[in-house]
Amino acid sequence: MQIREKLQILADAAKYDASCASSGSKRKNPGGLGNVEGMGICHSYTPDGRCVSLLKILLTNHCIYDCSYCINRVSSNVKRAKFTPEEIVWLTIEFYRRNYIEGLFLSSGIIRSPDETMEEMVTVARTLREVHQFGGYIHLKAVAGASKDLLLQAGQWADRLSANIELPSQTDLDLLAPAKKTAVIEKAMADIAEKIIENREESRQSPSAFLATPLPASPALSPSLAAIPVSLQLNPVNQATPKKLPPLAKKKQPPKFAPGGQSTQMIVGATPSSDSDILRTASGLYATHHLKRVYYSAFSPIPAGDSRLPLLAPPLIREHRLYQADWLMRFYGFSAEELTSKASPDLDLKNDPKLAWALRNRDYFPIDINQAARGALLRIPGFGVRNVDRILEIRKFHKVRMEDLVKLRLPLNRAKYFIITADAVQERKDFAKDHATSEAKLSLKVAQPEQLSLFDAALSARSGEL
Repeated sequence: MQIREKLQILADAAKYDASCASSGSKRKNPGGLGNVEGMGICHSYTPDGRCVSLLKILLTNHCIYDCSYCINRVSSNVKRAKFTPEEIVWLTIEFYRRNYIEGLFLSSGIIRSPDETMEEMVTVARTLREVHQFGGYIHLKAVAGASKDLLLQAGQWADRLSANIELPSQTDLDLLAPAKKTAVIEKAMADIAEKIIENREESRQSPSAFLATPLPASPALSPSLAAIPVSLQLNPVNQATPKKLPPLAKKKQPPKFAPGGQSTQMIVGATPSSDSDILRTASGLYATHHLKRVYYSAFSPIPAGDSRLPLLAPPLIREHRLYQADWLMRFYGFSAEELTSKASPDLDLKNDPKLAWALRNRDYFPIDINQAARGALLRIPGFGVRNVDRILEIRKFHKVRMEDLVKLRLPLNRAKYFIITADAVQERKDFAKDHATSEAKLSLKVAQPEQLSLFDAALSARSGEL
């Protein structure tokens, strides 16, 4: 099979993996090929709106597993292909030299065994780094079930690793992917997290080895030196002073292990699991394995799919709400339990999660902008992390007034119902007056959810402030 045909098959097969970003890694490599600037790639959008690209392919779409939701399952009637490590290296270098890409995202089906698959992916990354001095971004899929040694080797060469949890619970996996076990997937995550933490601690140690070693005691002067007159000892003319002191012997910093951390992905809508189940699982993974990111991928019906799978895909707005809720958990101090409830286990599709929480917890408001702590300010609808920090800076010099919030370009049409400023006492009266009708006023006017293309990059926002 020609390499062009392989590329067509395996690039198309890789599009279902959403866990693709290069944030968190920076590298300058003046003597080699390529740099990493800590920005998203693989046709992802950075926080400032830039779109950058990545060669996103599979090593192979052969797979020994029969996961019902996967187009590459062993029982699927799709055309199969497999790259050799040398072919992937050649493609990456040639595409990079032509400025088509900024790095490589490499995943794979499981061919013969997890260890064999992981070993071939490690070979690709090692060859790029050592032979070609490639300094661009590399993201490798961490194959669950592969040996710890291979996972650690992968982290030496890759910027980020990702072991996909796939579904929120073992019950879901038993239904659609019985060969996969949550414990095995989390074991891979734990091995990676342990090494990342260990590497971080080593990097924090003193950069100079001699600083940790006590200086030896000064020896006594020999009789011949003691006989020299003091005047001659202190005369600069009679002293042999070196022109330049030798440089301090610095301790070499340990090589970084997966500097971009690790991520995972969950499929949304393939099972009856609620948004509450998904967010609780994500929260547990963040806390236990120190993940940089959890990605959510709306289930896409596949040809000749299993009868246990839904016939229709979930609305993409649900995926978007999960990303917003995830952002609130990571940067705004919310917990999964606060964002959903037993009565409403799914996120509100009409309102963003922070606004929905505010409408359910009216007793928490209004908040005095000039008195509230940072955590309380972050819970005001429309207030983002950067603007909250700016408000705290303004408070050091004078009372915050409504005109200050206008200058910060905050969405006061929403926020005014939840705040008190130094000059806006009336807003509190308005809040009380509109208490019964504010939900109708504040609800976002959105059209009925429409299922659009899963792969239109312009329709899937992965980050932003709420």
